[in-house]
Amino acid sequence: MQDLLDQRCRPIQGQPPMPAAEVQAMLGQLAGWSVADGALQRQFRFADYHRTMAFVNAVAWLAHSEDHHPDMTVRWGDCMVRFSTHSVGGLSINDFICAAKVNALGA
Repeated sequence: MQDLLDQRCRPIQGQPPMPAAEVQAMLGQLAGWSVADGALQRQFRFADYHRTMAFVNAVAWLAHSEDHHPDMTVRWGDCMVRFSTHSVGGLSINDFICAAKVNALGA
């Protein structure tokens, strides 16, 4: 399988969500991520609010460039990032591509 970091998100509207077995296999490529309530999620912790907000802005830029946007919950010192693909009603390859790119931010 092509490395997730080398891939770009692509339109997938109308396709079925990723099967559970494939989701589990893909999770093995993503340190720190898990699946909960139908979304791929990871909690990131930071030393202060400034670093948290810098991370949030970096994720926002990445999401804009991939045209695939996560839900984020931001608090002082931490940020929960959750990806899912609403157009397929579950998880897709786009969620895993973006999660890998968020990990590459070095948070």
